[in-house]
Amino acid sequence: MLVDAHCHLGDGAFDADRDAVLARARAAGVGHVIVIGESVAGSARAVDLAREAPGLSATAGVHPHEAKTWSPEAEARVRALCREPAVVAVGETGLDYHYDHSPRDAQRRAFDAQLALAAELGKPVVVHAREADADVATMLRAWGRNIPVLILHSFSGNRVVFEAGMDVGAYFSFSGMITFKNWNPMVRPSACPPDRLLVETDAPFLAPVPHRGRRNEPAYVREVAAALAQALGASLDDVGQQTTENARRAFGARLDSAPQEHTVP
Repeated sequence: MLVDAHCHLGDGAFDADRDAVLARARAAGVGHVIVIGESVAGSARAVDLAREAPGLSATAGVHPHEAKTWSPEAEARVRALCREPAVVAVGETGLDYHYDHSPRDAQRRAFDAQLALAAELGKPVVVHAREADADVATMLRAWGRNIPVLILHSFSGNRVVFEAGMDVGAYFSFSGMITFKNWNPMVRPSACPPDRLLVETDAPFLAPVPHRGRRNEPAYVREVAAALAQALGASLDDVGQQTTENARRAFGARLDSAPQEHTVP
């Protein structure tokens, strides 16, 4: 079994064929999908999906692109969603200084508030980090000992973030980027502790080779796992077993439920 540790299944890109997407995931051996919330509305949608279909869990949070929308009202809504049984983590939150869709000070405030919420609720937190290495590292170290699990989503191999992640016992989640010919990380997957490796799609984004340039989907996490296996000199079966065990440890017992035939709303 494989676990897709990060998928935007609520995205409109899946509205026309979400059931077929999940059927293909089951056929590819994907046993569970973490449906990511990236805004208040997106988090509510993720929770709705996870409530309706076995084999899905949700996160609730506000992405750094949406950090300018963070407010007391948004925090109250995310807090309420995080108490839903279907929600296994806070996030996706973090910092993104590449696009700067939200002002950097707003990103830092929203990230800090969501780290505090995860610490308060005892929830894992899913972290987005892009071109904000020093600030992400500082905030991980500030909060890391107070949060049960930190997951570095779509880990790029950045050394500054890696070292901070190692300091706080973070999990390193690899996406389709590791299949790209131009992927040349400072930190190779073999440097990460085996018991803290995860695989993800970030679908509908970052489709792995040989699907690059098309819509990504959970079934393609198999290609990510195969690339990770090659990088580690391990078998696909061993990597699948290890990353699934890691995901269960990171996100909790809810991941024991596998996808079943079901019509997703």
